[in-house]
Amino acid sequence: MKPQFADTLAWQQAEFLMQPAYLRVVDHIRKKLEESAWKATYEEVQIPYPGYHLCLQHKDQQFKFDLWDLCFQVCFSNYSASHSDLETKQVEIDTSLIDYESEDVDWQRLDEKARQIVGQVFDSLPAL
Repeated sequence: MKPQFADTLAWQQAEFLMQPAYLRVVDHIRKKLEESAWKATYEEVQIPYPGYHLCLQHKDQQFKFDLWDLCFQVCFSNYSASHSDLETKQVEIDTSLIDYESEDVDWQRLDEKARQIVGQVFDSLPAL
């Protein structure tokens, strides 16, 4: 389900953060895969919105993660992939990821949060 925004400013902030978050999430996935026995593929999906699933496989075990969900966890302070009430609950932008002084993304904070979220994905996988 698509996140609901409180107002136009929140929408603009999310739009500002999503591409950088996506890039950092994908890069951290790549880094984790370099040190892991898990093999990854990406599956294009159209529902509920266009995007990709990260498919991790090892022998007969396979797990899928929605890349947008991972980015939402980075960009929003109150989002988790288990949200079932997104149609009624508004997301809150993690404004600590925006450096208002330079009017840019706070790349260090964004990178750290993306690393943490991707780390949680890999930590949730069964031990090999």
